[in-house]
Amino acid sequence: MSSDTKADTTIANNDVVTKYKAAADVTNAAIRKVLAACNEGAKILDLCKLGDAAVEAGLSTQYTKAKKLSKGLAYPTSVSVNNVVCHFAPLESDPGADKTLQAGDVVKVQIGAHIDGYAAVAGNTVVVGSSEANPVTGKAADAIAAAHYAAETIQRMLKPGNKNMVVTDHVQKVVESFGCKPIEGMLCHEQKKDVLDGEKQIILNPNPEQRKQFQACEFNEHEVYLVDVFVTSGDGRTKQSELRTTIYKKTGTNYKLKMQSRASFGSFPFSLRACEDVRKIRMGLIECCKMNVVQAYDVFEDRPSEVVAQVTFTALVTPNGVTRITQGLAFDEKVIKTDKKIEDKDALALLATSTKINKKKAKKTKAKTESA
Repeated sequence: MSSDTKADTTIANNDVVTKYKAAADVTNAAIRKVLAACNEGAKILDLCKLGDAAVEAGLSTQYTKAKKLSKGLAYPTSVSVNNVVCHFAPLESDPGADKTLQAGDVVKVQIGAHIDGYAAVAGNTVVVGSSEANPVTGKAADAIAAAHYAAETIQRMLKPGNKNMVVTDHVQKVVESFGCKPIEGMLCHEQKKDVLDGEKQIILNPNPEQRKQFQACEFNEHEVYLVDVFVTSGDGRTKQSELRTTIYKKTGTNYKLKMQSRASFGSFPFSLRACEDVRKIRMGLIECCKMNVVQAYDVFEDRPSEVVAQVTFTALVTPNGVTRITQGLAFDEKVIKTDKKIEDKDALALLATSTKINKKKAKKTKAKTESA
């Protein structure tokens, strides 16, 4: 390849697909390890450390001969419990760092790895102490089931030619079947090399102003999406928590800081746990956030009486269908027992379809359109 020929960084390139899937293998192993450790008495801080270490260990066995290839966390491990929505990853000195899990806690774990900038992220929900003998019921079961079927709906609707706002409406119907709401304004993003929050987006449960201003888009072959589903038993509106922010991401904005306190991180979200001098970094981050050098991943929460569930995954839109490459625990109806169900015929019909693309049907449809 000549020096002026730009490499194909889409999944039309088999080498790119291989890197995505290798990163997914690491992410899947790490999140399952953390989810399995979500037992009564487990400390949230220890679970976060466990996930980050699992990613590091997993990446150490990938592309070992490619010395200059970048590898690392695409999203540091966060463990958010009950009404806390996302991004909770405490430091040892933070309030809540010593919090331990209790039986019945609804725990959301999110983690991601990347290889050469191709990221695979996963998020899943587990209830501490649940089993077939001790199933999850009530609000928790409703929210977890709603998040599961919402994610299944999105995966089926990411096929080429479909539009984002149609997905928004379908997800709303599915989630409301369980007496729940998607978190207002939550976004799913197109992924690219070194980017988790690309321009193409899907918005969930938009308010009227968000719906009015949101940019429509159409999905295409060889795109990658980070599907981020958060469902609450409440009304969908959340607020910023008093829990401290510890996850940040560089924005790409250049600014000469008064305090030279920046650590060296790539373009993916990072945790302050990875910094040597946290106190100094925190002081520098005030200026960084003010000048838009970094973006803060603030912790959000619903009312204490509500429960939030999560399903997050990276999906590849291929000519053969939509492939989900990351996943935590499989949804088990014997453990998650809700008395609610989806009754909308269109929603049920969609969920009954395959995530694969029927090429013969697609060709017939295209020929009919062109001859019309």
